[in-house]
Amino acid sequence: MSLPAPTLELVAELTVTVATPIEAGDVHGASTRGKRRTIPITGGTVRGRLSGRVLAGGADFQLVVSDTMAVLDARYTLELDSGARIFVQNHALRRGSAGAIAKLVRGEPVDPAEIYFRCVPAFEVSDPSLAWLTESIFIGTGARFPDRVEIAFYRVG
Repeated sequence: MSLPAPTLELVAELTVTVATPIEAGDVHGASTRGKRRTIPITGGTVRGRLSGRVLAGGADFQLVVSDTMAVLDARYTLELDSGARIFVQNHALRRGSAGAIAKLVRGEPVDPAEIYFRCVPAFEVSDPSLAWLTESIFIGTGARFPDRVEIAFYRVG
């Protein structure tokens, strides 16, 4: 008997607009070492099975651990066309060549194929019709552009 391979169902595609990064500098602690960066989220759109907008007020809290890799922890709220709101906490890993990452940091465009950007979003919902978002595993892929982040969320079946 072999176990079934997981399937992926596209649930939503997000365009998340962002402001200028806030650099906090090098941080050192028991479990953190790197450059701390906060990127304010200013809004955006949600398309697909979930449809609506990204509300302003969230942020992406990044820890740049090397010239080639950053660990991301983004937290923001989606407002669906129905009025329902979803809190998203999205853990991600972004890595690429030192040259490609340097371009991203300078705000220059980089071909998304040059950057590994994968995420694991988790959702909190208050609308019972959205409980399915809390009952499955989700993964995603993303791309960073000078003024926005493009993300696709998939439910793992």
